Amino acid sequence: MSVTGLTYHVYDVEHMTPAEIYGHVLAQLGQERAEIVALTADLAKSTKIGKFGEKFPERFFNVGVAEQNLFGVAAGLALAGFIPFVSTFAVFAALRAGEQVRTDICYQKLNVKIIATHSGISFGPAGTTHHCTEDLAVMRSFANMTVLAPADGYETANAVRACLDYPGPVYIRIGRGFEQTVYEGEDYDFAIGKAVTMHEGSDITVIACGPCVLYAVEAAKALQ
Repeated sequence: MSVTGLTYHVYDVEHMTPAEIYGHVLAQLGQERAEIVALTADLAKSTKIGKFGEKFPERFFNVGVAEQNLFGVAAGLALAGFIPFVSTFAVFAALRAGEQVRTDICYQKLNVKIIATHSGISFGPAGTTHHCTEDLAVMRSFANMTVLAPADGYETANAVRACLDYPGPVYIRIGRGFEQTVYEGEDYDFAIGKAVTMHEGSDITVIACGPCVLYAVEAAKALQ
């Protein structure tokens, strides 16, 4: 099974978290594009980008528990011609390092791709310090920022692949655990900035993003 040029087995997509799929896709993209670098703040295991670090240690940067520095370094690498993929928890990207994302990256429209895991309340057991329900509002308010919220693993793979050559900063928001698949496969009309119609009808319009798409589709079927 192919996801925008990448190969998966059905059981991989069904049994991998979106974060694991992201790590897999990023490692494959690293083979294709030497300008890709990956950065994290001591969260390689949690954000699933360790595979990239194993394959390309010279292009992998762990800055330690220093998220504000993380995005400053990413900005510098982007100015040097690299395409940084920065991986951390949503709460750290949007809140702890919000000023650096806004000022260092967004104001300059730098080509930095932020993949934020553990968004919303998906990391429930960690408590409110690791929850982030504000990131969509925060990131959407920044100049030049493009925000993507994939609905499942298929869309995560498509979003990561598509953001590579999309100009300017991109924020991709995914959860922590397994997401039920919304799409039957990868062969649908995915494009940044374009919605996908999941269920036809004429009574009401429901707009959803991220994991909530599944519940919106289920509700539409229940009301049919």
